[in-house]
Amino acid sequence: MKTRKFLAVAILALGFGFTSFAQKTVMVGGAAMYPNKNIIENAVNSKDHTTLVAAVKAAGLVETLQGKGPFTVFAPTNAAFDKLPAGTVETLLKPENKKMLQTILTYHVVAGKMNASDIAKAIKAGKGKATLKTVSGGTLTAWMDGKDLYISDESGSKAKVTIADVNQSNGVIHVVDTVLLPKK
Repeated sequence: MKTRKFLAVAILALGFGFTSFAQKTVMVGGAAMYPNKNIIENAVNSKDHTTLVAAVKAAGLVETLQGKGPFTVFAPTNAAFDKLPAGTVETLLKPENKKMLQTILTYHVVAGKMNASDIAKAIKAGKGKATLKTVSGGTLTAWMDGKDLYISDESGSKAKVTIADVNQSNGVIHVVDTVLLPKK
């Protein structure tokens, strides 16, 4: 009887232990980002990503980012878009600029799921820098400054990852404070 009770308690404890390994819900822009929802289903709820969501819709990328993936997305906040020169966002959202907008947005996406620990390992293996190939065909460079993760674009601009490892059913989002731009 004691053995059975012990096993029952051990199995119960083990079960609870496994839940700690489950992907956790992260708050972004005042909204919970659920790991069982896809990138679009979560992003539309973030008050910090309304510009990004509008851009994704204007670029016709909603279906793609709802797809199976997996994707690693470096998601600029509204404040990141606000750093761009006045009128840039409005110009990019025009139908005649759809291709350019698609290129900029897919420049923020890497095929596969790379959590911060995966990126850190790649940085270590690269002796301080990791080159990430984007879906648009460009490259991003990941590097660390102390415990902070940064992503640099081909023009040398840098974005700090402000919230890492926002897991999604089809990948992972890392919130960044700057819009990354491919070389012209």
